Amino acid sequence: MDSVSHKKATDIRAPRQLELQQILSWRWQRSLVLLLSDTAALAIAWQIAVRLNRYYSPLPPQLSWGVWLGLPLLFWLFAVVTLILFARSGLYGSSTQWKNYIRSGQMVSVVYLSSLVISYFYDPKLDLPRSLFFTAWFGSVALVIGFRLITSLVLRRFEQTQTPVFILAPAERLSQLSRVLKRRSRCKLVGAALAATASSTTTIQAILASGAQEVLAEGLPQSELASGLYWQLRRAGVTLRLIPSSLEMLHRRGVPEVFAGVPTLRMEADFLSGWDYRFKRVIDLVGALVGLVVLSPLFLGVAIAIKLTSKGPILFCQERMGLHGRVFQMWKFRTMVPEAASLQAALEQQNETGDGVMFKIKNDPRITRIGHFLRRTSIDELPQLINVLLGQMSLVGPRPLPLRDIQRFDPWHHTRHQVLPGITGLWQISGRSEIDAFNEAARLDLYYIDNWSLNLDLEILLETVKIVLFGRGAY
Repeated sequence: MDSVSHKKATDIRAPRQLELQQILSWRWQRSLVLLLSDTAALAIAWQIAVRLNRYYSPLPPQLSWGVWLGLPLLFWLFAVVTLILFARSGLYGSSTQWKNYIRSGQMVSVVYLSSLVISYFYDPKLDLPRSLFFTAWFGSVALVIGFRLITSLVLRRFEQTQTPVFILAPAERLSQLSRVLKRRSRCKLVGAALAATASSTTTIQAILASGAQEVLAEGLPQSELASGLYWQLRRAGVTLRLIPSSLEMLHRRGVPEVFAGVPTLRMEADFLSGWDYRFKRVIDLVGALVGLVVLSPLFLGVAIAIKLTSKGPILFCQERMGLHGRVFQMWKFRTMVPEAASLQAALEQQNETGDGVMFKIKNDPRITRIGHFLRRTSIDELPQLINVLLGQMSLVGPRPLPLRDIQRFDPWHHTRHQVLPGITGLWQISGRSEIDAFNEAARLDLYYIDNWSLNLDLEILLETVKIVLFGRGAY
């Protein structure tokens, strides 16, 4: 090694010097907006709490350390600790982690509950104003989550249109992944290389020279990944996305732990295991009931429009496969001519899906005039709120498919039937009708099942609202 290279050699884990271009990047701008959003949410919550409690439950003298910018210094201590905890938890980091709305509320609660313990050791005789404490706590949780939901919608409007992506994969998968990326308007393919060369100097230099912001990788040798690629990309500020195998997904559930001198992944049930799912079902029932009541005028208007523009019933009922293969009747507003089912056999040869499992025609002649509008806005799906109330569906889950499609399934596709089907899901927010091969949709369903959380459901619902408003990917 020459003297120049020896002089520049550093630990591969050491961060690179911060550059102006990195500071001006979209990721840093997004982090700053989120930081300001969280600060504003915490400040407003405290302003409300202080104003509501200033007369009958003010801060005790022991905690009145002064005021800065109209707020007690105690607030700024809470705010700084909360924001640092957010940063350490990745809530200002990657394009997906910061959307962990539920976790942001949990982190706020951790700060407040920890303050109770600290205050006891600070002064056991200190009588905390309960009304002020709980108002600030619950207000902070509600406003932080609410502000992040609103901020996420605003940020998506200003987010860059295309993300430069570099592919690393086995030779037999390169062309397929390239086609998938080229169909996505938000992705720009800037290069590709074989997975076996992942950590070679040539490949890493090619990635950096391409201007890629993300690397999509599949089938990487574990030793190569651990020894070089991850740390090289991390130092360069390039995001690494791994396409996982089913075994790797299972690994994510484990906690690293050395057991009897052997490195293991420990997987055990949470203390409150199952309560998150019970809460999901409560959200389903309340959401469906409120939705039916609030949207009843829209239902009436759609019913009149369907009757005035085409002959036949207002609602369309079709057998779909649900939980554990049970067949149920799914409801939709009718968007096709009454004889659509009998006409489908003659149109099968025009099916535009790549594998023929699903039946999709972009300009389906069976769709009525009002039907095009209902499908583009997804209003035709709203009667499925009735299926949610009946316990046959959930607000979020894999979409239930017609029996005609089920007959063309491969055995592994049926894994999606182990959970309640949903009105919307990852499939719908990841391309909807733009996905032309069922294997892609099925992998999204399996990812949802393996990574399910209340936060994921909330993110899917939020993305669905955005997609419905702009009608992307529906026909």
